[in-house]
Amino acid sequence: MRVRDLALGVAFSVVAPVTTVYAFCGFYVGGAGRELYSDATMVVLMRDGRHTVLAMRNDYAGPPEDFAMVVPVPHVLGEEDVKTLPREVFDKIEELSAPRLVEYWEEEPFCAPPGTMMGWGTGGGFGMSGVGGMVRVEAQFAVGEYDIVILGADDSSALETWLRREGYAIPADAAALLRPYIEAGTKFFVAKVDVSRLAFENGAARLSPLRIHYEDDELRLPVRLGLANSPGRQDLLVHVLAADRYETANYPNVFIPTNVVVRNYVKRRFAGFYASLFDRTLEQNPGSVVTEYAWSAGSCDPCPGPTLDATDVLTLGGDVVPSAPSPWALTLTRLHYRYDAGALGDDLVFRVAQPVQGGTGTPDERGNLVQGVREAHTNTFQARYAVLHRHWPPAPCAGNRIHRGWGGPSDGRAERTLPALDTAKVRARRPGDLERMIRRPIPELGLVPRSLGEARPARTEIVPGALPSAAGAARAVGRACTSARRC
Repeated sequence: MRVRDLALGVAFSVVAPVTTVYAFCGFYVGGAGRELYSDATMVVLMRDGRHTVLAMRNDYAGPPEDFAMVVPVPHVLGEEDVKTLPREVFDKIEELSAPRLVEYWEEEPFCAPPGTMMGWGTGGGFGMSGVGGMVRVEAQFAVGEYDIVILGADDSSALETWLRREGYAIPADAAALLRPYIEAGTKFFVAKVDVSRLAFENGAARLSPLRIHYEDDELRLPVRLGLANSPGRQDLLVHVLAADRYETANYPNVFIPTNVVVRNYVKRRFAGFYASLFDRTLEQNPGSVVTEYAWSAGSCDPCPGPTLDATDVLTLGGDVVPSAPSPWALTLTRLHYRYDAGALGDDLVFRVAQPVQGGTGTPDERGNLVQGVREAHTNTFQARYAVLHRHWPPAPCAGNRIHRGWGGPSDGRAERTLPALDTAKVRARRPGDLERMIRRPIPELGLVPRSLGEARPARTEIVPGALPSAAGAARAVGRACTSARRC
């Protein structure tokens, strides 16, 4: 799942009409009145004390002419604060933190004589463990294919006038969006692309990811500028690499439901299932920022792809922060927010949050996974969904049936963890079919399983509040599942 983030913007207009677009935290300004738009943007923030490193990757479509990105920054940046990055490190971040689908196979049960104590297998998962003002050019230099200019301005009209005089056709309402940043004394990082130094791949321009380093008392994302070119709602995906888990300080937070047992056919449409689950979560928790992942950057279980290594950490900012952290000392937090011009008030401000656990463990004898989110000593939370394969035929026990546990496939097939990528782009969203896709209730969303031929029940109203405890979720599962065959 990729999304526009912190300091960039969407573009003048989107060529194809869509209802969901990727969030962009500034805007593009292009020459010759041409249309530019970003297909996707991903941002990773590394935070250490007041030190913040913002890394951003943009995929754009548009004419092969010079254009620029306008990014609010708290102070003047020097050439040593800006560099280009390889694109591959963003692929690792995206895959590592993605929602994941796993499978468990029930190990063959066996029968014990009457009176024998029941035993419980520990089981095992699988996977890898200006007008009226002045604009000042504060600094300028070149990095890769980018010509960097750092601007200061007295008012938004002056900045708008400067950009137009430089040949950029900025969005009509950009001045109003720029005004709060100018009043706060914000500087503007303008990264202008020189097409003569730009690489093309299959006829499409490939921008090198940019990384900027600055200091600020708050960890904040200036997302309002992304509304300058927005045709509708936007999905914002934020990855934070820091010693602690992060959440938003000025918006409500909620965790995506995890440890949900789903039907086997969901493997063929996992991205659509997750997109529908995310939609339903926002229906029940409007205006919330959804936590989808919080785990050590150097580990995962199960792993849909490789974890971050020391080179990745240095690439993303470990070379400039004071602590020089290792992947094992960093928590990777993934936050997902959907907004539009009517819903977005302030920029997103983040704060340190308590460690949590969720989306872990193996099924019990009846195939139940512990749902809900719990406080923990370390962060081990992931959006995990499971397909369970019962052993067949069942053991015809006259005495006690001993359940050995759950593990990988017994036929020697390779184990695989399936990630859900680019879910904001999924068009086959069917939230009304969620009840047919699940095999266990999701209490916090009021969802109970139903058979494929069963009529859709009336929507259950849920009072907004904290997620249920693990014990409460387990009791709800036990009441709803009257037999292993049904569940």
